[in-house]
Amino acid sequence: MTQPEPPSTHQEEQRSFLFLAFVMAPVLAVLLVASYGFVVWFYQLLSGHLPTH
Repeated sequence: MTQPEPPSTHQEEQRSFLFLAFVMAPVLAVLLVASYGFVVWFYQLLSGHLPTH
């Protein structure tokens, strides 16, 4: 049988939170906006409908 994992410490939880809040959240936000922009650009490229002023 395997030993159960010891519970995580406060320091590990804090480090995980800081990583998620200050690294992963901004990276995911930038990737989301960039992918939306790419989808719009590619749609306009294929459909030929460019925005007009």
